[in-house]
Amino acid sequence: MLITFDIGGTSIKYGILTLRKGQPVFVMQDEVSSDARVLKGPGILHRVESLIAKAMRQDIEGIAISTAGMVDAEKGCIQYANDNIPEYTGLQFKQQLEARFHIPCWVENDVNAAALGEAVFGAGKGAAHVLMLTIGTGIGGAVVIDHTIYRGCSGSAGEIGYMWVKDHHFQDIASTTALVQHVEAQTKEADLNGKIICARAKRGDAVCMQAIRELCSHIAIGVSSCACLMNPQIVILGGGIMTQKELFAPLMETYLKQYMNEEIYTHTQLAFAQLGNHAGMVGACAYWMKQERIRFA
Repeated sequence: MLITFDIGGTSIKYGILTLRKGQPVFVMQDEVSSDARVLKGPGILHRVESLIAKAMRQDIEGIAISTAGMVDAEKGCIQYANDNIPEYTGLQFKQQLEARFHIPCWVENDVNAAALGEAVFGAGKGAAHVLMLTIGTGIGGAVVIDHTIYRGCSGSAGEIGYMWVKDHHFQDIASTTALVQHVEAQTKEADLNGKIICARAKRGDAVCMQAIRELCSHIAIGVSSCACLMNPQIVILGGGIMTQKELFAPLMETYLKQYMNEEIYTHTQLAFAQLGNHAGMVGACAYWMKQERIRFA
C-alpha cells in the first residue's frame, strides 16, 4: 500500500492506496487544513510526517506526494514556491521522509501529477500523447508522453498559461478568472464566480453565455497552437469550471474544428478530466509507480 498526499496552500488531501492489478484503489482518504500561513513550509512537512507515522501501523510500502510549487522531481524537493506557502522553497521532502521511514518517496508538482493521473488512470488512459490544461485562477498545463511528464531543459515545459495569444498571456484571456472579470465588467456586479456564471448561462442569460463562448474560443486558439507543436492524441480539460462538460464540450468542439488544422483535428480527441479532487493523489501514485518501475495495467 502507498500513502499519497496532495498538498496545497489551503488543504492537505491524503489517502492510503492499494494497487489491484496495477490500478489504484483507495483504502481510506481524508483532508486536513494545511494552515500554510501559520505552519509555513517546515510545519507542513512536520504535519505530513505525523500523518505518515500514524499510517505506518499498516503495511505502507511507499510515499507519493503531489504538491504546489516548482518541484525538482528527481531530488524530491521544492525548487520554488510563492507566498501562498511561506518558507516552502528548499524543503527536502524525499530526503527527510526516506531518512525517517526507510521507504521510497517520490514528489511531483500538482499540475503534473493531475495530468499524469488522468493520462494513466483517467480520461487519457490508453493514450500515448496527452496534453492537459487546467482552467482555473490561471491556466496550468502538462504534456505526458508514454506515461512520462515532458519537462523541457529546465523543467518549465507545459507552462502554457504564459503563451502569447491575441496580445495577452493565454491565462489572462482564457482562465476562469478572465471569464469572471469579463462578466463583472459587463454586468457591473461583484463577487461572481465560474459556477454562478455557468448556472446563469444554462438558464439563458445572454451575457454569461456570450462570455463563455468567447472563453471557449480563446481556449481553442491556445489548444490549437499547442496541437500544431506536439500533435497530441488527446487533449484533456480540467479545473472546476470544466466539470460543466455539457456546457463546454459542444462549444469547444466547434471552435477546435474552426481553428485547428484539419489533419490534426481529425486525430485529436477532446476529453474532460475524470478524477476530480483525487487527480493529484492518483497522479502522485502513478509517478511513484513509474519511478519504482511498477507496470501499469
